[in-house]
Amino acid sequence: MSTGSALDRLIVPPFSAQELEPDEIGDQSPRARRKEAIRQRKADQAEQRRRAYAAKRNRDDSVPHRGSYGPAGGRVAPMDPPAMWRATSVQACGLWPFVSGSGAPSVGVPLGQHLSTGATVCGDPLNWFTRARYISNPSLFMLGMPGLGKSTLINRMLIGLAAQGVVPLVLGDLKPDYADTVRALGGQVISIGRGVGGLNVLDPGAMGAAAAKIGGRAGETLLAETHGRVLNMVAALLTIVRGQAITDHEQSVLSACLRHLRDRTPEGHAVHLGDLLAVLHEGPDEVRQFTLDRGEEARYRDAVDPLHRSLLGILDGPLGTTFSSTTSTHIDPDATAVCIDISRIGEADSQLTAAAMLAAWSDGLGTVAASHALADAGLAPRRWFFTVLDELWRPLRAASGIVDRIDALTRLNRSLGLADSKITHTLKDAEALGSESDKAKARGFVERAGMVVCAGLPRAEMEELSKVVGLSRREIDLVSSWSSPPGWAQNGDNEEPPGRGRFLVKVGGRPGIPIRMSITETERRLHDTNTRWVANGHADEVRAAREQERADFTPEDAW
Repeated sequence: MSTGSALDRLIVPPFSAQELEPDEIGDQSPRARRKEAIRQRKADQAEQRRRAYAAKRNRDDSVPHRGSYGPAGGRVAPMDPPAMWRATSVQACGLWPFVSGSGAPSVGVPLGQHLSTGATVCGDPLNWFTRARYISNPSLFMLGMPGLGKSTLINRMLIGLAAQGVVPLVLGDLKPDYADTVRALGGQVISIGRGVGGLNVLDPGAMGAAAAKIGGRAGETLLAETHGRVLNMVAALLTIVRGQAITDHEQSVLSACLRHLRDRTPEGHAVHLGDLLAVLHEGPDEVRQFTLDRGEEARYRDAVDPLHRSLLGILDGPLGTTFSSTTSTHIDPDATAVCIDISRIGEADSQLTAAAMLAAWSDGLGTVAASHALADAGLAPRRWFFTVLDELWRPLRAASGIVDRIDALTRLNRSLGLADSKITHTLKDAEALGSESDKAKARGFVERAGMVVCAGLPRAEMEELSKVVGLSRREIDLVSSWSSPPGWAQNGDNEEPPGRGRFLVKVGGRPGIPIRMSITETERRLHDTNTRWVANGHADEVRAAREQERADFTPEDAW
């Protein structure tokens, strides 16, 4: 008895013998069949090539650099970029086969990477003036919104130039931003402020010592220049106290009093403002002749009483005893770096800030003049200097005398043997000055600068700057994008602004060089401008770390 079913005995004819509807068999014309055969043959050949390629790539002696094909082959489609290491051609000469550069300047202090090519960009106003001859004036002007790294870039230049033997001079550190770096370089930090330290404006300082050492006619010339520098400094202090300039005959009286003091004071003894006041009160003949008193005491007193009152205002007034006592610390002519710290002066004390800035610049530039005078006489090696004036808007608004001094510096720094850098926020800082002449002088700082460096700035400010510097539309768009604030972080992370550490370097009419700066951990610790925004416990740790960094620091450690 059979156990199968009717389906077991069912015979299904082959497909070709079945009767199919036209929509099931498609186009069966000879041409269509030939095309289908060609298509199938090509698909079979492609599959064979794929299998052969995969078999070849999976051989033991030919493993793909992104992993083997197939399951468990470790195939990785996107790969992380390789680690980048930077060194000089001397340190990595065996790995430096390139015979042509990328077009980025390579003379000066290493600043960062080119945003487009990734090449190292080097530069500073001193090397670009002396070695590369890119600029005709060794000066730099930097603009940018707060917190985008302006002073950090200048701090990098300061360290790099110090490693080359240049002497950095921070003549009036307002925050301070550079004191720790100067200490780490083995330099000298001098503090000025009430109860902290003073500066005797009648002290000839390094220029007086150099004049005595040189002697002869050259020494007398330097001594005469010292007299003029002291006279200008006293006149500037009187201008700050009065709020207006002193008269021409008062300046003549002051000059006569200073000469009388110099002639009767033994060598090696310093004089003070109190001694100047005593000479004015005494009224010797060489002083009286400039008052046209004609032997009448009343006429003499009428002529010198306004000057007498202003000097009393310096001795016991808004400036306190900061400039009437002995200089607490003299600038060391052989120092590797100098920082005059005036951060102890309050924000609202504009008169003392202006006076301290003027005194710092007078003393610092006097040291520069003394160094060059000794070098000209063959008594000391030639030294170059790099001055830093950060937060330019504060001294500009403090007193008009500073505008004139900075204006003279930007015109004569080539003959003075120093490079300078000035930092502020926007061009509008110049518009806040009192007189039109001061505004014109401040705008001239940018026009005469050999290098102009822009951090993030609003579009309106870039449009205004383009009238002075000459910026392309693409450069304006790029720098304007850097002024945008960071995004709204969802997890509360400390997200940095997109423009931090990015700068555009402009020289004349040349296309700007966009760079990205990355600082080392050593620089981060030495140049932290936000120390007031950390908790006390962490501040103690930061302070201890800074002291350790200063103890172990050398300029070569910065990069």
